[in-house]
Amino acid sequence: MNQPINICWFRRDLRLKDNAALYHALKGEHPVLPVFIFDKNILDKLDDKSDARVQFIHDTLNELQVYLLQKGATFHVLYNSPEAAFKTLCSQYEISKVFINHDYEPYARERDEQITSLLKEKNIDLLSFKDQVIFEKDEVIKDDGKPYTVFTPYSRKWKAKLEDFYLKPYPTQRYIKNLVRLSPVEIPSLKKMGFTATAIRFPPKDAEAALIKHYGDTRNFPGIQGTSRLSIHLRFGTISIRTLAAKAQGLSTTYLNELIWRDFYQAILWHFSQVGKGKSFKPAYDKIEWRFNESEFEKWCQGQTGYPIVDAGMRELNETGFMHNRVRMIVASFLCKHLLLDWRLGEAYFAQKLLDYDLAANNGGWQWAAGSGCDAAPYFRIFNPYLQTKKFDPEFKYIRKWVPEFEGLNYPPPIVNHEMARERCLKTYAKALKEE
Repeated sequence: MNQPINICWFRRDLRLKDNAALYHALKGEHPVLPVFIFDKNILDKLDDKSDARVQFIHDTLNELQVYLLQKGATFHVLYNSPEAAFKTLCSQYEISKVFINHDYEPYARERDEQITSLLKEKNIDLLSFKDQVIFEKDEVIKDDGKPYTVFTPYSRKWKAKLEDFYLKPYPTQRYIKNLVRLSPVEIPSLKKMGFTATAIRFPPKDAEAALIKHYGDTRNFPGIQGTSRLSIHLRFGTISIRTLAAKAQGLSTTYLNELIWRDFYQAILWHFSQVGKGKSFKPAYDKIEWRFNESEFEKWCQGQTGYPIVDAGMRELNETGFMHNRVRMIVASFLCKHLLLDWRLGEAYFAQKLLDYDLAANNGGWQWAAGSGCDAAPYFRIFNPYLQTKKFDPEFKYIRKWVPEFEGLNYPPPIVNHEMARERCLKTYAKALKEE
């Protein structure tokens, strides 16, 4: 193709509506080619070749492709490293500019710097925009210019700053005619990339308004449909954070707070990138003498700990790729404090299994449970699984669904005694923190 074009490189923003980078690309002086790269640097590290997240992305791209083909346009989807993919694109097209949305994860930042350098050598500009959060980087900071490390004052500043402008959708549909007119480019099949289809069902992207409205009353009870299940859609950008925040603003302060937590953890990852590289937010916690017991870790992974609420959560995760948020806190606390196993083991397991895996939120949640994170629960707060069950699953609806044998003789005894584990945890943490 001899005519100059702009590229909109999609990553974790898989939608054509209300997409910042796409909007700015479409308003540029050249027609726009939508591009997606199945990143071999990421996919080659996945052990599970039926990883449902790959299928989710693949299904979404096929849905978007149907729409684009109706407009006489196409997605150009490649399976390669980003560097190799852009070398290919540069050989096929005369590229003027490349448009992307910000990604704050350590790998993404390194990748984008690498691609920026590659394109610069060819006199191609890479332009990046805020899209997956409402506020980013230094937009919500303390009066002294330092980043917040405690959620409550951060959320107050966040809400004070919020105006309709920040929730206004980008009218991409108005400029969709500015796409490159091109014959279809075939999307690589799952099989070609070495993956297979999965039986996991993905939640719909349209949460009922009533569910969000009553979220504050229902969100803690895993035995009912009390959460929106939109986390996978936020993770991959199949829905807009602006659209969802605007809906939450009018329906539920509690739900809006959960969206603010997303921004908060992304800001923490941006300002304290070491947390995304295996380091505790509070350095003293890296001195904790974690146990390592492969057998106990495996029982935790498989939902065979003898604690029904913990086992229910792990089995739900293994079978569906989802775990209720209240239960995430319970199973995380159990791993770190009852078993005294390193939180990084749990973080990595969740990263492998969660459909909605997001480095910032996952790391933030695990470090909160371990006590090592910003604004974390104090180390002496140790969830009692029995009391958590009594409070949040009193009729055992959730437990019966996932651990039907929990009252039977074939259910394993508790892997560890609660009181003994609690005392062991307190002594181990106190020793490490006293040495600081």
